[in-house]
Amino acid sequence: MKVTVVGAGAVGASCAEYIAMKNFASEVVLLDIKEGYAEGKAMDLMQTASLMGFDTKITGSTNDYSKTANSDVVVITSGIPRKPGMTREELIGINAGIVKTVATNLLEHSPNTIFIVVSNPMDTMTYLVHKATGLPKNRIIGMGGALDSARFKYRLAEALGAPISDVDGMVIGGHSDVGMVPLIGHATRNSIKVSEFLSEEQMSWVVEETKVGGATLTKLLGTSAWYAPGAAVSSMVQAIACDQKKMFPCSTMLDGEYGLSDICIGAPVILGKDGIEKIVEIELSDAEKAKMAESAIGVRNTNALL
Repeated sequence: MKVTVVGAGAVGASCAEYIAMKNFASEVVLLDIKEGYAEGKAMDLMQTASLMGFDTKITGSTNDYSKTANSDVVVITSGIPRKPGMTREELIGINAGIVKTVATNLLEHSPNTIFIVVSNPMDTMTYLVHKATGLPKNRIIGMGGALDSARFKYRLAEALGAPISDVDGMVIGGHSDVGMVPLIGHATRNSIKVSEFLSEEQMSWVVEETKVGGATLTKLLGTSAWYAPGAAVSSMVQAIACDQKKMFPCSTMLDGEYGLSDICIGAPVILGKDGIEKIVEIELSDAEKAKMAESAIGVRNTNALL
């Protein structure tokens, strides 16, 4: 299993670190346009191998796509990150050009690869990769929902005063501060609905804090987060590499599911060796359906900027 991560910044390096530490890939290639940057990050990470007990080989490359040849999975993190006060949508002008170029270059050297798109605005960048490559929809996956769901569970555990292993929940819809649809009505603590433990006010707080989870971190850090995004990507790559058939909410091209078509937006999918092996349609309440439809309008408006 060979994995390429494009963009050796904080998010890309975290992706490479977590993938290597899980020890399921034989090789991880870090690629960046900044001279020596990916090579330096790769060397630094390799010097942790004996300490952390992994055998994954990590190599770095400055803009040489031939080093990525025959990658099973490629992760696109390249582009500019958010700064405080910025929306993900404001990044589209610069990041669209970068992502399109990166995707076509990667495909030239790895024609059978599966793409995981991280760059923001993520749903629109995932849609762009579809349009630029013409690949089957199972091979192009947007990362946002896995990250948003992790943030949702963090806030749920906090509100419940429970260990995070007790908590389960999912976020669908667009990966944006207004577009996320945290499924609070489906969230559970050890299989019991969280509404048994939390008030309406507490549940509303969890939902709103989840939706601004990225913006909260950007304000605190001065840039986008990287640990949780890297961990989310590594879990998705592992599900593909190890054919785990795990369910994640991911940005996927819909073709009638949830009443939507020709749009990439967060929905539950099964991830295995072929990428997205199934889109799971769950029963939504009328309120959740309305929020999903509203989220789709926002994503389409951003897609129109392409």
